[in-house]
Amino acid sequence: MFASPAAASTATTTVPPLAAEDIALLGVPLWGWQIALAVLGVLVLAVLARTIWTPTVRSLRAWALGNIVVNAGIAVTGATVRVTSSGLGCSEWPKCTPDSFVPIDTGHAALNAAIEFGNRTLTFLVLAVGVITLIAVLRMAPRRRDLTRLAVIIPFGVLGQGVVGGITVWTDLHPASVGTHFLLSMVVTFLAVALYVRSQEPEGTPRISVGPMLHTVSVGLVVVGFLLLIAGTVVTGTGPHGGDAEAPRWGMDLAMVTRVHSSLAWLTLLGALAATVIAFRTGTRRPARMSSVALLVVVLLQGAVGYAQYALALPESLVVLHVLGSTVTWVAIARLYFSTSRLVPAGTPISADPAAESPAGRDGERSPVEPAPGR
Repeated sequence: MFASPAAASTATTTVPPLAAEDIALLGVPLWGWQIALAVLGVLVLAVLARTIWTPTVRSLRAWALGNIVVNAGIAVTGATVRVTSSGLGCSEWPKCTPDSFVPIDTGHAALNAAIEFGNRTLTFLVLAVGVITLIAVLRMAPRRRDLTRLAVIIPFGVLGQGVVGGITVWTDLHPASVGTHFLLSMVVTFLAVALYVRSQEPEGTPRISVGPMLHTVSVGLVVVGFLLLIAGTVVTGTGPHGGDAEAPRWGMDLAMVTRVHSSLAWLTLLGALAATVIAFRTGTRRPARMSSVALLVVVLLQGAVGYAQYALALPESLVVLHVLGSTVTWVAIARLYFSTSRLVPAGTPISADPAAESPAGRDGERSPVEPAPGR
């Protein structure tokens, strides 16, 4: 089931094995600067977090947006670790080496150790944003149970990321654990989008605010989009960028798994196109129209990058750009999905809901606002 790294279609470049402490700035090892920057980042977040004691919808939404950015961003930096063969720059977890929490005598190239250690320090910033957002939600008056659930799950999801990251190291970058690591980031990102959207709505029951056809397409896009992400991790686990020259790979045909991934991408494009046409032809709400257009544009750009990287034999820079495109595509899918429903306070007459008051709030397929299957 596994192929040796030599069987990959593109060889991995080997960096000269220098000690990590060989890289120094102003006499301070690079890892010292990385720790200092991480601490500084947390302190800056703490200063910015002064608004959480008296949170407003605007400030809470800003922190929710921050969660989207940092959770999507950590997936991109993880891709950088992989394409630079830095995955085992720190060979242990939670320590970097058996004897140290910092990259000293790692046995790997200085740059590899620095990249992996830097990615680990970024996790503290991601966790800090999640914790700050949770405190803000808990400080809301009255406290909202729906937002509290989302805000609690997100930082625990980040902690779960750390655990999966440890398993990834312990398994010498097994492609199954590497893929799980990325997919968990995408799940947390999806929840962050939910928090971002719902934080600007009143607490209530989720109701579909568009026609059934558009809502169905949005649900289908979530399913197909996640399958697309899974297929992408399989392509990654089969291709040349395993995170280390000795990392195990899936023993699959790269061209075959790439075709499966490409088919799902085309299906996503068709879904985005269908959503855009339905949204504009039926006069649905503006958030849904804009979300469908944004998704269509992102998928087109992502497809161009995908075909370019395959044609050019998977260059590192395009692989990282493609992962960035994957996270943006997933965020756009989530945004479209949550734009097809809205929260309506309990006891509010259907006619009082903004989505049902005007033609601009309806999509023409039906006038009432129907209960949604979930939040």
